[in-house]
Amino acid sequence: MGVREKQKTGRMDFESLEMCIRASMHGVGSILLKELVNADDGGYQGRTILCEPGYVYNFMGYRTKEVRTVLGTISVKRAYYYDTKSLKGICPKDKALDIEGTSFSPGLRRIMGKAGASSSFADAEDAIKEMAAIEVQAKEIERVCHTLGEAAEVFSQKRDTTTKLPAPENSGIRIPSLYICMDGTGVPVVKKEVVNRAGKDESGQAKTREAKLGCVFTQHGVDEQGYALRDEGSSSYVGAIEVAEAFGNRLYAEAQRRKIQDAEKVCVIGDGAPWIWNIADEHFYGAIQIVDLYHAREHYGNIAKSIFENNKKSMDKWLNARKRELDAGFVEDVVKGIKQVMPRSGHKREFCEKEIGYFEKNKHRMRYGDFRKQGLFVGSGVIEAGCRCVIGQRLKQSGMHWTVRGANSIIALRCCMASNRWEDFWEQRAAA
Repeated sequence: MGVREKQKTGRMDFESLEMCIRASMHGVGSILLKELVNADDGGYQGRTILCEPGYVYNFMGYRTKEVRTVLGTISVKRAYYYDTKSLKGICPKDKALDIEGTSFSPGLRRIMGKAGASSSFADAEDAIKEMAAIEVQAKEIERVCHTLGEAAEVFSQKRDTTTKLPAPENSGIRIPSLYICMDGTGVPVVKKEVVNRAGKDESGQAKTREAKLGCVFTQHGVDEQGYALRDEGSSSYVGAIEVAEAFGNRLYAEAQRRKIQDAEKVCVIGDGAPWIWNIADEHFYGAIQIVDLYHAREHYGNIAKSIFENNKKSMDKWLNARKRELDAGFVEDVVKGIKQVMPRSGHKREFCEKEIGYFEKNKHRMRYGDFRKQGLFVGSGVIEAGCRCVIGQRLKQSGMHWTVRGANSIIALRCCMASNRWEDFWEQRAAA
């Protein structure tokens, strides 16, 4: 104890003192919480209640439930009703207190969900114990996170997500430029999730599933050099391991929530993946489509490595020429430069032809000079950072292997938090 320590040594153990007081306050708080929660006669609603047509639930007495809270475990007294027709029993008070089907209070579930979505379940267990003086097991945190993640998924998808929604009326809020960005990243999964899926390693068996992530953000201006500036705090995210068609619906719904109908310009930014441009054509028809400049540079960069190999001087000269051409949006000149160094035969020629096809197919998405004159973004740094932060930092840690359902639950929670919608989600969930 801090006071006794000071009497003996003349030095107070401040940490022990504050921890002791915190434990005491938790004890007092749990007693007070128990009294307040049980001050309503257990939620008694009369001898019978009608919960649904044709079913009469009769009062059978009172039952107690041990509930773990942020202040400790308390006993909750609840009126119990039973229907002999459906053979089901209910406690109306459980719904009122938001403890149906769980022994954790809403406040504790909130802490568990936030911690479990932010770090591994084992680390979350340690963090909650250290910072909140609450002991919960990693498996319990995992189960709570998956339940909350499914609720967050419902929250994010509560709007109609069909592809043919009529455009809402213009709200009158001016948005000069709204951006839709998409990318995919592999998430390690358990074996049952990759059965009959081809992989890229020597075994030929896939070990990951692609998580698709979408980002919507706005832009109102440029900096002193004329480079686009993203509006601070304007980024919102959606994502899941799912087919492109379902993801397109998801992203379209988010764009509508972000008032795409009020945007003067809509831009779709992505790499060269066909599924991205299929979504752009279907859901964002008429939007300006832009291939990420840095991704495009990688394509002629790979050619340079293949053709020039160890001739660094010639490689640098060739690369600098292609960079000037591509940055200006002169894609035809880039193609001409590739053809000038392309071998007459062999696998290197086939590689060059493949890359030429890439540039020719996407040339209308690579008019970077024109895009910059309009003050638009030409890079996908926002979505790439999102893939690292929203997906990678949590789901791609060493030794992790997910089920698709489990991964999607965590992705839903992390998208909710990254989009600054955690409070909205929690309020909506509590009011449901």
